[in-house]
Amino acid sequence: MAEDNWLDRLAALRGTMPDDQDSNTTETENSNDGEPAQSGRLDIVFERKGRAGKCATIITGFTIGDDAVAELASRLKRRLGTGGSARGGEILVQGDRRREVLAFLTSEGLKARII
Repeated sequence: MAEDNWLDRLAALRGTMPDDQDSNTTETENSNDGEPAQSGRLDIVFERKGRAGKCATIITGFTIGDDAVAELASRLKRRLGTGGSARGGEILVQGDRRREVLAFLTSEGLKARII
């Protein structure tokens, strides 16, 4: 009998709790509020100077944090299958990949131009 009483109280409490679906959307909405969105236009530059004759594509103009830039660089390098780095608010991609970088950034919803 004591077990039935416990189950009845639990069922009564279940009706007062918020749905799981509503709590999940609230958490995801709040997590995006802490990270500011990229504003402005990114510049894609081709550079060969100072790299022992090797070419590199550099993306500059980020207004987001270094962690977000590093995460974007990681996705970009995986998509292109190339090496590179993210430091100092810039992304460096090995090789002349200007067109592919522009296509990736626009697919991510960012404004960019090739200089």
